[in-house]
Amino acid sequence: MPGILHMKLHLDKRDDTLAVTAHGPGYIEINRQRIAHGLILLPKRIAGRWAEQGFEGLTSADFAALCELGADVILIGTGMRQRFPAPALLRPLVEARLGFEVMDTPAACRTYNILMGESRAVAAALILDPA
Repeated sequence: MPGILHMKLHLDKRDDTLAVTAHGPGYIEINRQRIAHGLILLPKRIAGRWAEQGFEGLTSADFAALCELGADVILIGTGMRQRFPAPALLRPLVEARLGFEVMDTPAACRTYNILMGESRAVAAALILDPA
Protein backbone atom coordinates (compact mmCIF):
# COMPACT_ATOMS: atom_id res chain seq x y z
CA MET A 1 0.00 0.00 0.00
CA PRO A 2 1.52 3.36 -1.02
CA GLY A 3 2.39 5.94 1.61
CA ILE A 4 1.04 9.46 1.91
CA LEU A 5 2.43 11.79 -0.72
CA HIS A 6 3.65 15.27 0.18
CA MET A 7 4.83 17.35 -2.73
CA LYS A 8 6.85 20.54 -2.80
CA LEU A 9 6.45 22.65 -5.89
CA HIS A 10 9.10 25.15 -6.92
CA LEU A 11 8.20 28.10 -9.09
CA ASP A 12 10.45 30.88 -10.28
CA LYS A 13 8.39 33.83 -9.05
CA ARG A 14 9.37 37.29 -10.17
CA ASP A 15 6.45 39.35 -8.89
CA ASP A 16 3.76 39.51 -6.25
CA THR A 17 1.64 36.63 -7.55
CA LEU A 18 0.38 33.81 -5.38
CA ALA A 19 1.65 30.32 -6.20
CA VAL A 20 1.07 26.91 -4.70
CA THR A 21 4.45 26.02 -3.17
CA ALA A 22 3.45 22.68 -1.60
CA HIS A 23 0.46 20.49 -0.86
CA GLY A 24 -0.36 17.30 0.96
CA PRO A 25 -3.14 15.63 2.90
CA GLY A 26 -5.05 18.34 4.75
CA TYR A 27 -3.04 21.37 3.58
CA ILE A 28 -2.06 23.62 0.72
CA GLU A 29 0.87 25.98 0.94
CA ILE A 30 0.52 29.36 -0.80
CA ASN A 31 3.82 31.27 -1.08
CA ARG A 32 5.15 29.02 1.70
CA GLN A 33 2.23 29.78 4.04
CA ARG A 34 0.31 26.67 5.08
CA ILE A 35 -3.49 26.72 4.81
CA ALA A 36 -5.62 23.90 6.22
CA HIS A 37 -8.97 24.58 4.52
CA GLY A 38 -10.37 24.65 1.01
CA LEU A 39 -9.97 27.95 -0.79
CA ILE A 40 -10.40 29.93 -3.97
CA LEU A 41 -7.03 31.06 -5.29
CA LEU A 42 -6.35 33.77 -7.85
CA PRO A 43 -2.95 35.07 -8.97
CA LYS A 44 -3.25 38.24 -6.86
CA ARG A 45 -5.44 37.14 -3.95
CA ILE A 46 -7.11 34.38 -2.02
CA ALA A 47 -10.80 34.99 -2.65
CA GLY A 48 -11.92 33.11 0.45
CA ARG A 49 -12.69 29.69 1.79
CA TRP A 50 -14.39 27.15 -0.45
CA ALA A 51 -16.17 23.82 -0.01
CA GLU A 52 -15.73 23.71 3.75
CA GLN A 53 -18.25 20.84 3.85
CA GLY A 54 -16.16 18.87 1.36
CA PHE A 55 -17.09 17.58 -2.06
CA GLU A 56 -20.42 16.14 -0.94
CA GLY A 57 -21.48 19.52 0.47
CA LEU A 58 -21.06 21.49 -2.77
CA THR A 59 -24.06 23.49 -4.00
CA SER A 60 -24.84 25.40 -7.18
CA ALA A 61 -24.35 28.60 -5.14
CA ASP A 62 -20.71 27.57 -4.61
CA PHE A 63 -20.24 27.39 -8.37
CA ALA A 64 -22.21 30.60 -8.99
CA ALA A 65 -19.73 32.41 -6.72
CA LEU A 66 -16.90 31.31 -9.03
CA CYS A 67 -18.54 33.19 -11.91
CA GLU A 68 -17.88 36.52 -10.18
CA LEU A 69 -14.09 36.14 -10.01
CA GLY A 70 -13.21 37.55 -13.43
CA ALA A 71 -11.28 34.42 -14.40
CA ASP A 72 -11.27 33.03 -17.93
CA VAL A 73 -10.57 29.51 -16.71
CA ILE A 74 -11.54 27.89 -13.43
CA LEU A 75 -9.79 24.81 -12.08
CA ILE A 76 -11.86 22.74 -9.70
CA GLY A 77 -9.74 20.58 -7.43
CA THR A 78 -11.93 17.85 -5.93
CA GLY A 79 -9.59 16.51 -3.23
CA MET A 80 -7.09 13.69 -3.45
CA ARG A 81 -9.08 11.97 -6.18
CA GLN A 82 -10.93 13.27 -9.19
CA ARG A 83 -14.69 13.38 -8.71
CA PHE A 84 -17.22 15.03 -10.99
CA PRO A 85 -19.90 17.33 -9.57
CA ALA A 86 -23.46 16.74 -10.75
CA PRO A 87 -24.15 18.64 -13.99
CA ALA A 88 -26.86 20.71 -12.27
CA LEU A 89 -24.24 22.09 -9.87
CA LEU A 90 -22.03 23.18 -12.76
CA ARG A 91 -24.86 24.97 -14.58
CA PRO A 92 -23.81 28.48 -13.40
CA LEU A 93 -20.38 28.02 -15.01
CA VAL A 94 -21.87 26.67 -18.23
CA GLU A 95 -24.42 29.49 -18.45
CA ALA A 96 -21.68 32.08 -17.84
CA ARG A 97 -19.69 30.44 -20.68
CA LEU A 98 -16.65 30.06 -18.45
CA GLY A 99 -13.99 27.49 -19.17
CA PHE A 100 -13.51 25.04 -16.32
CA GLU A 101 -11.70 21.80 -15.66
CA VAL A 102 -12.43 19.27 -12.93
CA MET A 103 -9.39 17.40 -11.59
CA ASP A 104 -7.92 16.19 -8.34
CA THR A 105 -6.51 18.94 -6.12
CA PRO A 106 -2.82 18.07 -6.70
CA ALA A 107 -3.34 18.33 -10.48
CA ALA A 108 -5.30 21.57 -10.04
CA CYS A 109 -2.40 23.03 -8.01
CA ARG A 110 0.14 22.15 -10.70
CA THR A 111 -2.07 23.41 -13.53
CA TYR A 112 -2.83 26.63 -11.63
CA ASN A 113 0.91 27.35 -11.25
CA ILE A 114 1.50 26.80 -14.97
CA LEU A 115 -1.39 29.02 -16.09
CA MET A 116 -0.63 31.68 -13.48
CA GLY A 117 3.01 31.67 -14.66
CA GLU A 118 1.75 32.35 -18.18
CA SER A 119 -0.17 35.39 -16.83
CA ARG A 120 -3.52 33.76 -17.59
CA ALA A 121 -6.71 34.87 -15.82
CA VAL A 122 -7.05 31.66 -13.80
CA ALA A 123 -8.81 30.74 -10.57
CA ALA A 124 -8.47 27.51 -8.61
CA ALA A 125 -11.27 26.31 -6.34
CA LEU A 126 -9.50 23.74 -4.19
CA ILE A 127 -11.07 21.15 -1.89
CA LEU A 128 -8.95 19.65 0.86
CA ASP A 129 -9.60 16.17 2.16
CA PRO A 130 -8.94 15.70 5.88
CA ALA A 131 -5.38 14.74 6.75
